[in-house]
Amino acid sequence: MVGGTFDPPHLAHLVLAAAARRALALDRVMFVVAADPWLKAERAVSPAVTRLRMLRGAIAPLVWAEASTVELERSGPSYASDTMTALAQGGGEWWFVLGADALADLPRWHEPQRLLAVARLAVAQRPDAALALGELARAVPGVEARLDPVTMPSLWVSSTELRARARAGRSLDVLVSQTVQAVIAELGLYGGG
Repeated sequence: MVGGTFDPPHLAHLVLAAAARRALALDRVMFVVAADPWLKAERAVSPAVTRLRMLRGAIAPLVWAEASTVELERSGPSYASDTMTALAQGGGEWWFVLGADALADLPRWHEPQRLLAVARLAVAQRPDAALALGELARAVPGVEARLDPVTMPSLWVSSTELRARARAGRSLDVLVSQTVQAVIAELGLYGGG
């Protein structure tokens, strides 16, 4: 599962999912839009249904990818531990796919130990970088045993940067799909246009 705000979904999200799928021999990768991203409470976020619409457009060409509405179907903050617990009830092995930057923030997450109890963490890392686990291992005991590294190329793209580009009227070509660009333009997202 790749979870996130996806405001907007972009190339790095897709590359991360593809790298995890390849590294872990996954049949499918589920993308879950955070309905109420509590870690982003300090900034305005596009409506969840809009972010879901963009995500569906971004992953449409990927036969192995699916968008889940699990977090949109319940109220309250979007906690990865709650989502993974709900998904894992169906059985099977589960991985929560994330970048090394998000892994470093894991101690701030809601109930990280419960997340680790139901899913392994597939962590993207650059080919030339090792994960620094010292402080993280002290804050979240046992995390090292639940990590699976996923090598992926360095992509210097972020949703924050893309919102700024859209606001400035700069091109989003290649960085987001044509479908996502169409939704941004149609709805006038990010103050662009």
